[in-house]
Amino acid sequence: MRCYVAFSLAVLIFPAAATAASDMGEGIDNSSRYQQCIQLTRIDAQGAYNQALAWHSAGGGSSAEHCGALALVQLGRYAEAGPKLDMLAQQLSLKPPLRAQLYDQAGNAWLLAEDGARAEVSFSNALVFTPHDVDILADRARARAMRKDWAGTDADLSAALTSDPDRTDLLVLRASARHAAGRKADARADIARALAIFPNYGDALVERGAMKYEDGDVKGADADWQQVVKLAPKSRAAALASEYLSQTGAR
Repeated sequence: MRCYVAFSLAVLIFPAAATAASDMGEGIDNSSRYQQCIQLTRIDAQGAYNQALAWHSAGGGSSAEHCGALALVQLGRYAEAGPKLDMLAQQLSLKPPLRAQLYDQAGNAWLLAEDGARAEVSFSNALVFTPHDVDILADRARARAMRKDWAGTDADLSAALTSDPDRTDLLVLRASARHAAGRKADARADIARALAIFPNYGDALVERGAMKYEDGDVKGADADWQQVVKLAPKSRAAALASEYLSQTGAR
């Protein structure tokens, strides 16, 4: 049975182009051309990339480079986007919060490229500027999980949970990492805590089901997974629950 941590910790959502534009407009360029290029990445990524290249040739600078990098992400060319975003983040003239966000975007691009080592470096660079950022700590945890560095994954998630102790998603991710590391009692405690906060949290039910199955409680595992499918049939947790149910013959 596939380890849940491989599913949950490696899943991420790259920052939406519109969000990036609103945050970066002041730091890079608040011109209408920049805003339009960023918006275009969402509906015509190739067109946005071509536009960014032409703009850069005409002296568009960091604005054009950033739009082009985000267009590459939308095109699925993650390994090309990663170094471009890292290079943008290295600009000393940018304010520290903006450099942190650029490094975070670079790390997410590297994660999408399935390069956990480079992702970890980018996220670590981001944390130099915002050392207690919960979301960036969680991102680095994903990079470390991709490398099966369970101790590092646990450390980042524990630090994030110190700042935001009721984040059920982080509790489940830490439970997954602890389960993979053989710390089963601690993993169960994290799942119990997550379900105490959010009783019908699908990811927690999927992980609890995996733990029950491992202990030989197939009926209990099936019940947890069936509940996930019933409550949120179109969720990613339900997709994994359905996969597990097909393996046990309960569906």
